[in-house]
Amino acid sequence: MTRSRKKKKTPKRVLALPDLEQAKSAVLNTLTSKSGQRTYDHAITEFVEWHCSEPRLAFNRTVVLRYRISLEQRQYAPSTINLRLAAVRRIAYEAADSGLLSPELAAGIRRVKGVRRLGIRVGNWLTAEQGKRLLNATSADTLRSKRNRAMLSLLIGCGLRRAELLGLMVNSIQLREEHWVIADLVGKGGHIRTVPIPLWVKRAVDSWAESAHITTGRVFRSINKAGRIWGDGMTPKVLWEVVKDTATRAGIEKLASQDLRRTCARLCHSAGGELDQIQFLLGHVSIQTTERLGLQTETPDCCE
Repeated sequence: MTRSRKKKKTPKRVLALPDLEQAKSAVLNTLTSKSGQRTYDHAITEFVEWHCSEPRLAFNRTVVLRYRISLEQRQYAPSTINLRLAAVRRIAYEAADSGLLSPELAAGIRRVKGVRRLGIRVGNWLTAEQGKRLLNATSADTLRSKRNRAMLSLLIGCGLRRAELLGLMVNSIQLREEHWVIADLVGKGGHIRTVPIPLWVKRAVDSWAESAHITTGRVFRSINKAGRIWGDGMTPKVLWEVVKDTATRAGIEKLASQDLRRTCARLCHSAGGELDQIQFLLGHVSIQTTERLGLQTETPDCCE
């Protein structure tokens, strides 16, 4: 009597859409940061859409090289291209680890190099005059405009990250040693810091909170078309639209919430702040990250 032998399952060379989605879920499950999950989710989704747009023989190094060329042809920044490629490498690793892809193909994909970065991309930031103009572009005469002004004030005056702003709780704003602060703010990587709040920022936040009757929970909420508070928070997309629309009214091009955080660092440095103080304010783990902002002197009259 012969025993039936189970044939060893051979890893695939071609990954169908379900396989790619399974690998994508595995990648996202390894990330603890919500921001990182959003970034990789977007990057992997873009690659999957590109990969499935026409029949391809295999998920291999050659295909990933062609994807890199397509990103370069779209004139993406080197940092964006390298992030997209990092996401693809993670897909290959997780697919090989779960037996969906042969280790040889995964190793070839992981050898695809990123785009060379010439110099350091400093990014965009506002001058003191532009900061004033941006804040003045919100009239603060409606509930929505008061909320928008308060959010922009916190971004410029306190240098908060997008997720930190959206997750800000009312009880985190405290008076300590006769100064208003955001106490025990949990930032990127779980690092905790206390952020000082300038008086002009506190006034903007108070104006919004009093008008919206917000005394507990998250400070910032969505507002429906009827001009009423809706839900107990708001999405990053709403914040992105607020920054974009306000910048357009102020005559400022290509502005993002991260640029307002960078503006805060610039204005603090020009007011005499030391790098280590700015590092703590922004919640950077390494001072080299703060140095890469390319801080230089300029007059910060909008944030006295």
